[in-house]
Amino acid sequence: MIIDCHAHVFQHWAGACGHPSSEIHRKYIQKVQTRTSARVFRAHDGKEVSGAVLFREGDNSWAGLKDVDFRVGNYGRLDFTVDGEDYHCQYMPVGMQQIVAPPELMLAQMSYAGVDHCILQTGWGYGAMNDYNAFAQNQYPDKFTALLNVDEPRAFTDAGLAEFDRAHRDLGLKGVYFALDAFARYGFDVTFDDARYDAFWSKIDSAGLPVFFEITAIPNYDAVSYIRNLVRLHGLMNRYSNIRWVLVMGPPVGFFGKSGAWDFPDEVLGAMRHDHLLIEIMLPITWGGVWEYPYPQAQQLVRGMRDLFGASKLIWGSDMPNVERFCTYTQSLDYVRRHCSFLSPSEKDAVLGGNLQSMLAIDNRKRSVAA
Repeated sequence: MIIDCHAHVFQHWAGACGHPSSEIHRKYIQKVQTRTSARVFRAHDGKEVSGAVLFREGDNSWAGLKDVDFRVGNYGRLDFTVDGEDYHCQYMPVGMQQIVAPPELMLAQMSYAGVDHCILQTGWGYGAMNDYNAFAQNQYPDKFTALLNVDEPRAFTDAGLAEFDRAHRDLGLKGVYFALDAFARYGFDVTFDDARYDAFWSKIDSAGLPVFFEITAIPNYDAVSYIRNLVRLHGLMNRYSNIRWVLVMGPPVGFFGKSGAWDFPDEVLGAMRHDHLLIEIMLPITWGGVWEYPYPQAQQLVRGMRDLFGASKLIWGSDMPNVERFCTYTQSLDYVRRHCSFLSPSEKDAVLGGNLQSMLAIDNRKRSVAA
């Protein structure tokens, strides 16, 4: 069974997508674009620029986002205007005529690429996803296992805890997505291991839900910030023994692998070797615009992770449909499935699905649907 540990469905981005307003939704999307690996162009001449034009240097919070009339465009583009100049970010694939991805789009992609099951992750740029993820999972339980989202910087509040209960108990979502970039909304005024979070992490521990944890290198977006947050996560992993964790996006190549081989500090190695942590292999979404398929550089980095951590800790993900801005869904799988020849057949089986099956009881769900 091939399981994609990282895919998305979402409503049309021009709307609120579950947020209180479309304006708040666009703020979340704009924040993601400030440091995107997607290509950003000036409209009138096609000159490539950086997402840094979207925020004021020195302020990485929402307060630093510029007023750029941020807009959801067509053909996978996000449009904005800076000092009278129009720009667009090619964040989704060009063939996505409108930025919307219903469950049936993902089902068609899975059928074509030979993927049996997908984990539906979340993220505030996609929307407040609990209800829509639950809709997709309930419509196609043999194809999708969906995660819930929480308001990460306010997950410890009564409202945050109540939404966790609703998403888990009432909607039946099977895991938690937790990402650090959301802390920018409140100026990074709290850390996720603060004592105020004890009730939140204890709820997850009691429920036995896995946590898919995406470490953005807040607040300074540098290697020091990333390492500090990974060390904090290591502390949580030691405290909450019933939680299984997934390191979403895997370790950042820009900090630890730009030479073509991994160079991890001891504290990073210690955290990533934790028995309860799985690591996503998902390189084309960030480096597919730099490297050429079949990504020999990525293959070497996968080999390095296998040698350091073992195939039993690695899980493949795509980040569909975003990844198609750089390559096809099939290519995002085949650089591992067909080209990582150093992986034995049993190691490929583990990386491409086996390591997730027991953690999320996917086999049991498929049998239940069949019955």
